[in-house]
Amino acid sequence: MDTSVKAYQIREIYDGQEKQATARLVLEALPAWFGNPEPREDYIRSSAVQPFFAAFDGEKPVGFLCLKETGRATVELCVMGVLQDWHRRGLGTRLFAAAKARAVEQGYAFMQVKTVQMGRYKEYDDTNRFYLSLGFQEFEVFPTLWDEWNPCQIYVMALRH
Repeated sequence: MDTSVKAYQIREIYDGQEKQATARLVLEALPAWFGNPEPREDYIRSSAVQPFFAAFDGEKPVGFLCLKETGRATVELCVMGVLQDWHRRGLGTRLFAAAKARAVEQGYAFMQVKTVQMGRYKEYDDTNRFYLSLGFQEFEVFPTLWDEWNPCQIYVMALRH
């Protein structure tokens, strides 16, 4: 399917059930990143009460991004997923732009994101490169925050200059 010419739209979602259904649809379709059921279900559950942005092809959700406040001045891009047929088409960048605009509007000074450290798995290396392309900077690695096979890389971004 050639989706390169298809239009999509980004919308903020407010209904908790719609957020969870969208998160489930996307995350379950991405087993290379979200194959572990326990954290995947945590992301789905918590998405109901967090700022949530979704990308749609017509009425079909094809990606989403969820934010979570982690401190008075900091918001975390806590989970993001884009269906594989839609990778590398600018959708993730547009989802991030909508979420970043909301974070700035709400007065946050910083945004952070956690992922598996570069050099461990190809899929996560692609994820790391994506976050770096958005302007995130390496902050710190926690070697055993998740487990010894998945060192947690934290990236940060200043939202105010």
